[in-house]
Amino acid sequence: MPGENDKRPGILQDLNWRLEAAAFAGLLGFLRLLGVERASAFGGGLLRALGPLTGTHKTVRRNLLIAFPDMDPAERDRLAVEQWEQTGRTFAELAVMDRLTPESGRIDLVGMERLHAVRDSGKPVVLISGHLANFEVMAAVIMAAGVPCQVTYRAANNPYVDAHIRKARERYGIRLFAPKGDGTRELMAGMKRGDSIALLVDQKYSQGPEVEFFGQPVNASPGAARLALKFGTVMQPLSVVRLPGVRFRVTAHEPIHVQDTGDKAADVLAGIQAANRFVEDRVREHPVDWFWVHKRWPPEVYQSLGSLDRR
Repeated sequence: MPGENDKRPGILQDLNWRLEAAAFAGLLGFLRLLGVERASAFGGGLLRALGPLTGTHKTVRRNLLIAFPDMDPAERDRLAVEQWEQTGRTFAELAVMDRLTPESGRIDLVGMERLHAVRDSGKPVVLISGHLANFEVMAAVIMAAGVPCQVTYRAANNPYVDAHIRKARERYGIRLFAPKGDGTRELMAGMKRGDSIALLVDQKYSQGPEVEFFGQPVNASPGAARLALKFGTVMQPLSVVRLPGVRFRVTAHEPIHVQDTGDKAADVLAGIQAANRFVEDRVREHPVDWFWVHKRWPPEVYQSLGSLDRR
């Protein structure tokens, strides 16, 4: 619901939000009735059919061209369509995420001793990843591993829809927090208590420093590296890969150490470059799993492509 300190919406805006939320709740209910396999297939099939018809498909194709300029055009076109199916499956699976936990038997775990070590240490780390496959699954694994953690996310514009999303995530144990910027007091207070935080580091952040992603400049959020440096801890990378049969493999990788040389700006920049390089490596391994619909690069990179739609 809208917060007490938020500006109250107009009657028509509030009505529109409520109608949207009712439709969203109905969709979640329908997907839960379908069950895991059919819900995932329904979402995947729907976006595979509709996604290529949208204007966003051009963004997908441009992103693939930036990331894989030497790839055969036919292969890029195939990936552009197939990534819609993965995206549709991920959105549909939100409704049944409580059935996609490690206890479900649908998740293969690799390197979980690293998460257990974080849990047993009582000290916080900064868990990082990108929008890979069903990234919600990584949060479910963190919760199941018993790591006290705040999983950050961006709140939906519609507060009533946001409430339904929070409820869906609460079913598998997430304590949600929606930061409005990096290094907020709430996040730092949590880390002081010993809570780890989980961040997806592959979104555009126009105010952030410039690093390299697939050989091109991007602005990246410095939050993960900045907090790791401040609390003298590591960035613990996680990845998730979609497997056949609505199954997943979650891996806890080797920690990334943010060096403290005394030059804070340079140390943060090196740390966030390492985090983005980690995501890039995972995307190169399984390109169909990434969230290609996001405009990750700055306008000048897209402008340098020229005309993409020549056919």
